[in-house]
Amino acid sequence: MPEAPHLVELGGDYQTLHEFIPAARAKVSDHSWGYLIGATETETTMRRNRLALDQIAFRPRVCRDVHHVDTASVFLGMTLRLPVLLAPVGSLESFHPGGAAEAGAAASAFGVPIIVSSVTRPGLEESAAATPGPKVFQLYVRGDDSFVDDAADRAVAAGYDAFAITVDTAAYSRRERDIAARFVKPWRAAATGHEFQAGFSWRNVARFKEKHRIPLILKGIATAEDAETACDLGVDVIYVSNHGGRQLDHGRGAMDVLPEVIEAVRGRARVMIDGGFCRGTDVVKAIALGADAVGIGRLYCYGLAAEGGAGVRRVLELLEQEVAVAMALLGVTKLADLTPEYLYRGAPAVTAPHVHSAFPLLFPTPERPIS
Repeated sequence: MPEAPHLVELGGDYQTLHEFIPAARAKVSDHSWGYLIGATETETTMRRNRLALDQIAFRPRVCRDVHHVDTASVFLGMTLRLPVLLAPVGSLESFHPGGAAEAGAAASAFGVPIIVSSVTRPGLEESAAATPGPKVFQLYVRGDDSFVDDAADRAVAAGYDAFAITVDTAAYSRRERDIAARFVKPWRAAATGHEFQAGFSWRNVARFKEKHRIPLILKGIATAEDAETACDLGVDVIYVSNHGGRQLDHGRGAMDVLPEVIEAVRGRARVMIDGGFCRGTDVVKAIALGADAVGIGRLYCYGLAAEGGAGVRRVLELLEQEVAVAMALLGVTKLADLTPEYLYRGAPAVTAPHVHSAFPLLFPTPERPIS
């Protein structure tokens, strides 16, 4: 039997997750860094993602046998070493020339899926070929029904296990870090057909479910009402997300949304979430509230920028140990045992929310976090 993750001492150059952030910053351009850590307008939604996580405290149980902790799960038939997927991130090639292929290969080597964005390189087929493990393809709708059908058919042929459509981008947001720097991502400058994303409706969702057998994930659900509608149409996964705070400003934190979505879904679909998840304790909180899986975005990009695929894998190893330690100290040995009874909601946050507030050792002072 392999050693439980929380009992293993990890070697290597990177001993904490926060060490990847300055390493990544040193290797990417100012433009790419602003794109990675930035959000929309006042960046309020992004900060609320962290605040919502930080205002949940734990209620641990003790005197339980936790010498072996199992962090594995099954999601849409995919076996996950950790209840985590690499969230879709556009322009991964800005952080490492291998882009989604490099990240996907690392995810497979560790044992979790990547969700490959339709606006990252090297593209649908090439990224799939580099990712022998489970994987998901994510689409921005830039054409009519035949455009969506073609992408779905190609994803099936390439071996993707599920298909995600992002539904919170009816308008492209004003990301002021990029605007102030007069920076436009290359894919954004070349993008056409945005009117199709703006016109994407529940009719299109129903049509997709009628035509395609690949499991459908809707990414960008932020209310119980939309979760209810998606379930009524047979959507397989409700993906709670506010795009990392990069679309609608002044939205709620993703973890504040999760309970109403779980209640609306009532077990009819799987539920995953992203938005500010940076620590193992964050993942444990989401699973305890009822999520089936968690998407990490910026976090794995730091690993990718710092050390390529090896960095992504190391981020996942450290995250796994944090999850296992938290589970052991809560008194649980498997993810299915995590319930809301282990949580206390409404605890005061002790660190001002910020894109890097999960890593206070980066702060030169509490008032001036490193950006």
